[in-house]
Amino acid sequence: MRAQNEAPPFAHRCRVYYEDTDAGGIVYYVNYLKFMERARTERLRELGFAQSQLAGENLLFVVHSSEARYHAPARLDDELKVSADVIELNRASLRFRQRIRRVADDALLCEGQFLVACVRADSLKPRAIPEALRSAFAGSGLSPAGD
Repeated sequence: MRAQNEAPPFAHRCRVYYEDTDAGGIVYYVNYLKFMERARTERLRELGFAQSQLAGENLLFVVHSSEARYHAPARLDDELKVSADVIELNRASLRFRQRIRRVADDALLCEGQFLVACVRADSLKPRAIPEALRSAFAGSGLSPAGD
């Protein structure tokens, strides 16, 4: 399934703290990945699924692969808006497109794509995404791929 363009946008807001920065007051590159992880978690929560609830149902989401491109630095005290849009929904995986923008000027700071696999918590083997979760993503703007 691929996302339709008219899907409602999702964004998680966060602030850059001292612990997120290097000695120069610039966000350390790996922390952008942490901000994106939090946004994916909040996206699931917005759909009614907490990570703790899913783990109790023997389900985990794990990052299979990631790609990030850095455009401009975030700095101490910046407020950030982190998107988490599902652009592809497969039987046992989701592909997210994510962007981090500074709220003050809407500057694009970082963007990336993440392939997130659904696995069994007890064995870490792939499992199908539950129908309730698939339906929730479908209701948020996904449609079957045409190819």
